[in-house]
Order: sequence, then structure tokens, then C-alpha cells
Amino acid sequence: MATKINNIIKLSLPSGIMNTSWLESLGLSRTEQVKYVKSGWLTRMSTGIYRLSNSTPTLYAALASYEKQMGKRYRIGASAALELQGYTHYVALGKPQTFVFTSFDNRLPKWLTSYEWERTLKECSTKVFDGSIGVTHIEYEGFTLQVSTPELAIMECLLLAPEYYNLMDIYYLMEMLTTLRAGLVTKLLEQCSSFKVKRLFLYMAEKSKHSWFKRLDLSKVTLGSGPRSLCKGGVRDAKYNIIIPKELADYE
Repeated sequence: MATKINNIIKLSLPSGIMNTSWLESLGLSRTEQVKYVKSGWLTRMSTGIYRLSNSTPTLYAALASYEKQMGKRYRIGASAALELQGYTHYVALGKPQTFVFTSFDNRLPKWLTSYEWERTLKECSTKVFDGSIGVTHIEYEGFTLQVSTPELAIMECLLLAPEYYNLMDIYYLMEMLTTLRAGLVTKLLEQCSSFKVKRLFLYMAEKSKHSWFKRLDLSKVTLGSGPRSLCKGGVRDAKYNIIIPKELADYE
């Protein structure tokens, strides 16, 4: 028994979770898994999901385990992805929030979405971005995470505004994004199906005077017709035909 648990400890992710099938692949039968729970080595979190009893699982480690053990795809997006890659301008009050983007046919399991993590997990499934580009892997605290690149993450923030993000906060983040890749930005804009996202992105990028903005090829980027209102009593930007908060329009 000691040899098996030592092997499991060695191969499991720090602060991660363990799936029944993964444990079986390491030679631990379901009967033995029950015995390990009774002996205090493992703690059952949900049906078929365990953690080491002496560890506290974290959301990011659980997501990394979810990919590694079950081969599932997801991406940590929006502001959390930017934070993980070094872009942040303020510390959120209360429990931090993480948006996890999934496809409609590959939603997160209930054990993941219902557990009380140290971060608030919000799942988002959308067809606005096709998910084929703008996703990367990063190393974080000893494990690997799928995250949106900064180019995609800032667009995801715009998609979730103004319900989840203040437009001024997004603009402060945009100001930091001095090294975005014009080629990737162009491809994402071409594939994005939200006129709101594309217009806001181009407005903020141009306002920020980033050098990469001048290298964008917008010949195949459609912006739709008609105004898009992001607030009540705002200011209309004539070029992108969007109604935005006066605070953002006046900011220099």
C-alpha cells in the first residue's frame, strides 16, 4: 500500500485532484481507492474525484489535473488570463474571479463548477471566438494551464463588458498591452463574430496609440452597421459608432 500511495503522490499535481480512472491507470483499483479513503490517505470530493487528505486543492491545479488526467480542453480567459501572464492594474476586492471558456459540447463537469474553490469560477461557452487560435499553455506553480493569449483575453473582457467588467478597467489593461502581435490580433478580429467586441477593441487600441495598431490589416474585418450602446447617457464615437461612458471618451 505504501508503494502505491507514494507513486500517486509523486505523479499527482500539487494541490490537484485525482480521477478514478487515472488512479486505476496507476494500479489502484476502485476497491483499493475506498480503502485509501478509510485509511485517511485520500478524501472523496465528489463521485469519482479525490484529493490527497493532507492537501488543499486549488482551482487552477484542479483545471490542470482535469486536462492532464481526462484530456479535456478549456481555457482560462479574460482578466484571469491576463493576470497569469503578468498584466494587472488592480487587486480585486473579495474572492478573485476566473472565467473559464469551454465549447458547448465540452462543458465543465458539475464536480468542478459546484465545488467551493478559493476563486469564483464562472464558465462561459460562446461561439464569438472559434477557439482555434489565441490559446496557449503556461507553467504555473508546478503545473500547466491552458490560457487565452493576451490578444484573445482582452477581447474576452470586452465580450463580458459591461456586465462583468467596467470599460475603464479594460482600457487600463489595454494601455499595458504594448507588445500584442498584429498578425494574431488581425486573425482574431477576422474570426470574431461580435461587432461590439471588434469596435470596442479597435477604439481602445487606437486611443492607446500602440505601435502594433498601425500594423493591423483590417481589410477583411467587418464591423457591421448601426450603433452599439454600452451605457446610458454616454458619448458617441463617430468613427466606430459606439456609445461609451463619458469618462472613457474624455480620458487621456
